[in-house]
Amino acid sequence: MPISLSILDQSTIASGRGAGDAVAETLALARRADDWGYARYWLAEHHNSQSHAGSAPEILIAAIAATTRRIRVGSAGIMLPHYSALKVAEQFRALEAIAPGRIDLGVGRAPGSDGRTAVALNPLAARQVEDRFPAQVQELLGWTGEGLPVDHPFAMIRANPEVPTRPEVWILGSSDYGAQLAGYFGLPYCFAHFITDGAGCAEAMEAYRRSFKAEAGRLPAPQGAIAVFALTAPTETEAWRLYRSREIWRLHRDRGRYPPLPSVEEAEAYPLSEAERAHLERGRGRAIVGTPEQVLARLTALAAEMGVGEVAVLSPCHAPEARARSYALLAEAAGLGAGR
Repeated sequence: MPISLSILDQSTIASGRGAGDAVAETLALARRADDWGYARYWLAEHHNSQSHAGSAPEILIAAIAATTRRIRVGSAGIMLPHYSALKVAEQFRALEAIAPGRIDLGVGRAPGSDGRTAVALNPLAARQVEDRFPAQVQELLGWTGEGLPVDHPFAMIRANPEVPTRPEVWILGSSDYGAQLAGYFGLPYCFAHFITDGAGCAEAMEAYRRSFKAEAGRLPAPQGAIAVFALTAPTETEAWRLYRSREIWRLHRDRGRYPPLPSVEEAEAYPLSEAERAHLERGRGRAIVGTPEQVLARLTALAAEMGVGEVAVLSPCHAPEARARSYALLAEAAGLGAGR
């Protein structure tokens, strides 16, 4: 079965360029993705990071939604414990006014930052995660159009602007918790496969399907997706050469450091120990890298294995033209623009 392909963008900061360049590259890529035929363009949220410039996905969504014509645009995700559910609902209803019927509101509970930054964003964030995340999701659903229960203390508060359409709410995560919560509320769920290299993905998707409540009245059946790192180029050799940037960056990430994405040349010059070489080789065994046909086949097989119909693809490259080419080639291989 053909899969629906989307793009996940972290507004990656590349070495030698700044955060402003990363944002500009995000906006340019989104406009092209609209033409290529991708289903969704999702923006991630990170704070206090030298790696990612996307600290305010709601602002990037507004800019993209106003300059595209058909692609759905959304968050992957808004880290809800940092914020008031009412404020998030207002932001996304305003986005619906900009692009009616094209806005996705993906929410998660991870900090998207270090613990100190999470406290700076919201001193009560830890309690929000532990005690209030399910209640926040319920409030968000109420304020984005469903209405709050009559006995809710804020039932009389309206989230403006009140517009005819509402954002499509998703739960995002990399554990069983988010999967079960999405199932309980009868919402679509996306697993962050790229964070764990797939560890826990099958279990989370099974937990989602097992806990799904169609009686919630939001979806008739589970709607699952996975967010996956994948990279293509005209040749397999070139794709693996471009991958060098990502794997050296991941080496730093695994040690708790988040630098800008190195260039291929910087990555090739990085001095590796034997243990590091072995670590990278194991990572290569799991990476989805190759020609467009090879990558599409891997993504299709993975989606079938996980029982999902959608894949959001993350393809950070040091060179923006290489990243754009990767997405363009994948879209062509999948026939996304056919008949449009």
